[in-house]
Amino acid sequence: MHLLIVEDDQKTSTLLSATLRQEGFDVLCTANGEAGLQEALKGGFDALLVDIMLPKLDGLSLVRALRAKGHATPVIMLSARGEVEQRVEGLDAGADDYLPKPFAMSELLARLRSLVRRNTQLKPPVLTLADLTFDTIKREVRRSGRRIDLSPRETLLLECLMRAESAVVSRRDIISSVWEYDFDPGSNLVEVYVRRLREKIDRDHSPALIQTVRGLGYALRLQP
Repeated sequence: MHLLIVEDDQKTSTLLSATLRQEGFDVLCTANGEAGLQEALKGGFDALLVDIMLPKLDGLSLVRALRAKGHATPVIMLSARGEVEQRVEGLDAGADDYLPKPFAMSELLARLRSLVRRNTQLKPPVLTLADLTFDTIKREVRRSGRRIDLSPRETLLLECLMRAESAVVSRRDIISSVWEYDFDPGSNLVEVYVRRLREKIDRDHSPALIQTVRGLGYALRLQP
């Protein structure tokens, strides 16, 4: 599971990221609200942990902006302000859960897993974009009604791009999702598989759906 932590306190951020990585999470940390929003808008995260008191853009504004853009990624807000009014404010801003500091790591882990599990259950079994469909249960891909045979890795790559819901997926996140590496091997592995997927998904079809966003990554979407 891919998590984004938006926390300006270095000690807290380091502790959270180290613990969550030990539990098998892939973690990206940012230290201010503007950077956090920028990363969150790229998509590809299973959940966000967002502190309320942040430099440049506070956590409430971050979540409001994310929801205004149509992103439904689950958010747990973290704050030293634990009064009922503050919790209500966080939930009204669009957060899915609110955890006052200090908190037990075991409780955070339980809430995270519950939130991600609930969100996964709500995802439709068939992903669709234009005339492209991917049945996540049968692992069956079709375009214009015609079945397309993909290798297991190509299937994982397509699922990674489709679940991002048109958002850009970075090379790093693709490697983590498809190959489960927590590092970039520095090869052209991603480029090779994107090229193979294009040959099968976009060749002889219009419009082309797999887009390269220079310097950022790849997206599966209709051209704007």
